[in-house]
Amino acid sequence: MEGELTASGIDPASVVAAEEIGGGTYNTAVRLRLADGRRLVLKIAPSAPGLTYEHDLLDTEAEYYRRVPGPLPSVVGAGPGFLLMTEVPGVPWHGSPVTDRPRLRRELGGIVAGLHEVTGEGFGYLREPLHPTWPAAFTSMVDTVLADAVRYGVRLPRPAAEIAHLVRRHEPLLELVTTPVLVHFDLWDGNILVEGGRVSGIIDAERAFWGDPVAEFVSLTLFRDLDTELVEGYRAAGGPVRWDAPARRRLALYRVYLDLIMVAEMVPRKDQDADRARFLTTLLSDDLDAVQRAL
Repeated sequence: MEGELTASGIDPASVVAAEEIGGGTYNTAVRLRLADGRRLVLKIAPSAPGLTYEHDLLDTEAEYYRRVPGPLPSVVGAGPGFLLMTEVPGVPWHGSPVTDRPRLRRELGGIVAGLHEVTGEGFGYLREPLHPTWPAAFTSMVDTVLADAVRYGVRLPRPAAEIAHLVRRHEPLLELVTTPVLVHFDLWDGNILVEGGRVSGIIDAERAFWGDPVAEFVSLTLFRDLDTELVEGYRAAGGPVRWDAPARRRLALYRVYLDLIMVAEMVPRKDQDADRARFLTTLLSDDLDAVQRAL
């Protein structure tokens, strides 16, 4: 930890308290309190192997915070395998006693619309070569996670080649997306902070990519349907998604992609929870069926 602090211009001797933050599933995060009162968070990448796209994730997170306006951490320092940033106030929405969820979901929709103001020049993950079109980027992303699943011997509900073919049949639908938007793609309730009855922060942006803003709503509605309050807040703030039939069909396709990631990552993470594996595999199977029915 001392090396990361020194590289960021922070005297390690100025740290008066340090505690590891639990709840993460990939990086290690440590909350730091400095003698001058500043509160920082240091994230350190693991050395264990993961999925192919899981490289330089903290570089991605740092770039996201530098580019995107909103209630986000500010980068204090970054380097190979680490990110030092300011701590955003609040506690994770997941598990917190929120009493007015509909109002907060509208507020969250407005915040997400602001996140989606950032556009780029190509599609795909920030630390990969970008693609000129969204169909090329998305099919490559799916192919890569399917290759990981095969490499790790992950049991899928359909053969990998069949899933890849099903995705490619939707390329005309994906061609409707022509503007690369910076998508967080991990906005489940655990990465949304609340304080004083308000949404106070957005964290953990290491899985961001340039793509279809519709994809953002997969994690925003993880394991549940798209809710009216979220859509209303997003639309009122001028978010770029128009929830027509093609957008809803693309959302179903992006659910399949996140399902694939969650199923495949269990093996390299040595997650042996049989109930979780069964739940995620069933979820993937159901979402694949939904995508197939929409053809």
